[in-house]
This record gives sequence, C-alpha cells and structure tokens, in this order.
Amino acid sequence: MPVGVEPLKRRAEFLRVAASRRKCVMPGLLLQASEREADPLSVRVGYTASRKVGNAVARNRAKRRLRAVVSEVMPLHAIAGYDYVLIARRATVARSFLALHRDLVTAMKNLKAWRKTGD
Repeated sequence: MPVGVEPLKRRAEFLRVAASRRKCVMPGLLLQASEREADPLSVRVGYTASRKVGNAVARNRAKRRLRAVVSEVMPLHAIAGYDYVLIARRATVARSFLALHRDLVTAMKNLKAWRKTGD
C-alpha cells in the first residue's frame, strides 16, 4: 500500500536527520535517513541544494528533479516512519532522470530504507 509523502519544513527536522549520521552518497544525490517514533504511518522528505550546485536557477532545477524522482519512488518503496533528506550535488542538474532514479533506489537499499512493493 503506498504511503503519503509529506515535506520536512523546519531546520530542526533537517538537523535531526543529519544527526542520525545515516547517509549514502551517490553521483547524483546524497540521501540521509532517520527513523522517528512519532507518526509511524507517514514518510517525510526534505530537499536542499547549496551554492556549490550553482546559481539559483540551477539549485531550483536540481530540487525539482529530486522532487520528481521522489514522487515516483518513495510512495511505493519508502518505509513509513522515516524522514529522508535529499541533498543535490553538482551532477544532479545534468544527470539523466533514469540515472537519478537509479541513484535514489540504490541509496535507499544501501540505507536499509527500501520496502518491497508487496509488503
């Protein structure tokens, strides 16, 4: 059963996910994951892109691309009760959508945050 994906909004939420120190670096993105006790039925996702990615146009494009990949993968395969933060890298803007998709799937599997569709 697909789960709803909600946004992370507060800086403290991003910092809590980063403090868990569970991350996976891929060529197109960096994924951080943290389990939470409150509200174990939803998945929350945050996006960030630093100035290293490029100017404002490039950063916004990178975040849009990450949102598009998440909308395809996470509703079906994210484990409920987790918070995720996707950090754009310089390659996020130029990388093909299929490669970004593979990067996210691989990162989720490496972090043991992958749920098979039938579960």
